[in-house]
Amino acid sequence: MTRRRSLALAVLALSIPLMAAAPGAVPANVADLKAGHYAMDPKHSSLIARVSHMGVSLYTVRFDTMDASLDYDPAHPERTRVSASVDPASLDVNADYSHTFAEEFLQAGKFPRATFVSTSIQPGPVQPGVGPTGTMTGDLTLMGVTKPVTFNVTFIGAGHEPVPIPLGRQAAGFEATTTIKRSDFGSTFLNNMVGDDVTLQIEAEFEKK
Repeated sequence: MTRRRSLALAVLALSIPLMAAAPGAVPANVADLKAGHYAMDPKHSSLIARVSHMGVSLYTVRFDTMDASLDYDPAHPERTRVSASVDPASLDVNADYSHTFAEEFLQAGKFPRATFVSTSIQPGPVQPGVGPTGTMTGDLTLMGVTKPVTFNVTFIGAGHEPVPIPLGRQAAGFEATTTIKRSDFGSTFLNNMVGDDVTLQIEAEFEKK
């Protein structure tokens, strides 16, 4: 057998389990989520925000530095605890004035950390074609102001990565969305041009520790 053919067979062998685990191939099942402590994998997570720009478009930005943890007990899912933090200075608006906007909109120098701590988890129904859902309420602290915020959460999936142990790992993924008013937290810069309602969308992958 030639080296090229051997390599092709090896790639195919690795691709089969990956294709089987592709999103949508197997419906998400909360039973796959194991009990324990999870830490966010920042390389496979994102936080984006959308806000109206002059009433004619939705302006999308992201934050590049964040951290989070998840503690889960399948016997008491309502006791799930989520804690997260974001560096406002990591605001990325895809332009060279990202740092300036972080100061003007979020006062990142004065308030270098935004945090969220869950206070209530409410499991919801399994939405066909979407997956298990629920809500997560907690305290969001932004620019020194703390207010309750509720996220709509979708469980994306969990399980062991399809690579040989010990290279594989137990992971779980979620999507969470909510809309806040930035003025509630003291952000009023350019309020005549930039909308007050800010939609947050979080895609988070956690690794079991």
